[in-house]
Amino acid sequence: MPDLTAEDTKLVTLARAARARIGAVEGAAVRDGDGRTYNAASVALPSFSLTALQLAVASAVASGATKIEAAAVVTEASTLDPAGHAAVRDVSPAAPIHLAGPDASVLTTVED
Repeated sequence: MPDLTAEDTKLVTLARAARARIGAVEGAAVRDGDGRTYNAASVALPSFSLTALQLAVASAVASGATKIEAAAVVTEASTLDPAGHAAVRDVSPAAPIHLAGPDASVLTTVED
């Protein structure tokens, strides 16, 4: 299990809270280049679907963020969703993305 900084641990906590708030499949949080955080839960509507990480990145970008410092996803899945991974990489090619289980234990960190 990777050791996280206090700020990255906060991202996992925010992602877990977003997921739990509505009983979503996954929750995510990102920290932008100014240190602001954005969290979101996955959305599945008849007309569109977004992963939690896509929505968190979109919220950051819509608020003017031009860089993602780090991200976290809390999910029962054992791998990072490709769409969420791509959303982070669209903004920041090297930001770490922490993947955690529902109990907030970090399973892995993706840095590519």
